[in-house]
Amino acid sequence: MLEILNGAEFCDKAPAEVVATLLDRGQYVCSERTMYRILKRFAQLATRYQTAPRVYAAPELLATGPNQVWSWDITKLKGPRKWTYYYLYVLLDIFSRFVVGWMVAERELGSLARELICATLLDQGIGPDELTVHSDRGGPMRSLPVAQLYADLGITKSLSRPYCSNDNPYSEATFKTLKYRPGFPERFESLLHAKTVCRELFHWYNHEHRHSGIAMLTPASVHYGLHESILQQRASVMADAYRLHPERFVRGVPTIMALPHEVWINKPNLSSQIVVLSPAVSLSQLRRS
Repeated sequence: MLEILNGAEFCDKAPAEVVATLLDRGQYVCSERTMYRILKRFAQLATRYQTAPRVYAAPELLATGPNQVWSWDITKLKGPRKWTYYYLYVLLDIFSRFVVGWMVAERELGSLARELICATLLDQGIGPDELTVHSDRGGPMRSLPVAQLYADLGITKSLSRPYCSNDNPYSEATFKTLKYRPGFPERFESLLHAKTVCRELFHWYNHEHRHSGIAMLTPASVHYGLHESILQQRASVMADAYRLHPERFVRGVPTIMALPHEVWINKPNLSSQIVVLSPAVSLSQLRRS
């Protein structure tokens, strides 16, 4: 019986299927229950149907300027009654932290996500093969309408690893900033109320909020290339302050925060290098080292 169960034909089939197949051939070896007892006796029951877990590589995305990598996600907003929700779709540029597009809807749908992404691409003037869009593995993110849009417009799709929120840190951080904003409602009275509040929030976030990850600049100033003049003005003000009262700056000439030149999702760890040993290195030498 073990030879039959472990053979090439039946090694990946359930006992019920084995019994039925043999009966169709005019053979009866034993019952289905007996097959289970034999597999359990020889410790093959637990591992018989197990497959190797799928390994997902961590996405490694680099942006050195605006409109190179977008991150998007959907979060729930509490509705007027218990168990009612509205859904906030947000598209974020990871380099500038600028919210390039958003939408509040009553459902999570791939078709709605497609409409938002398409409208945002037109608004930002994105051409083919210029953009990577990153998201988690939610239903709308993996939906057919969104996948077709990516394929038609030459957009590179990137997905987080399952159950790994660290792979989508910029969208998660943006949601936290918005929801912890003073005055953010506990519940929204209607869809119109949610849209009105979010419109005010995103105007504040893009044009007034100074972000610690981009040298305390506003996302809009970085996204539209206004940051250089702002940083030069800051440096000029600090230089004048040092010239007038150098004794106030115990560490010498003051410097201002610089805008990062690159932004990563899962930056590779270059310090962990694989050591390639020469064939002449013996095992004893390796142990001594």
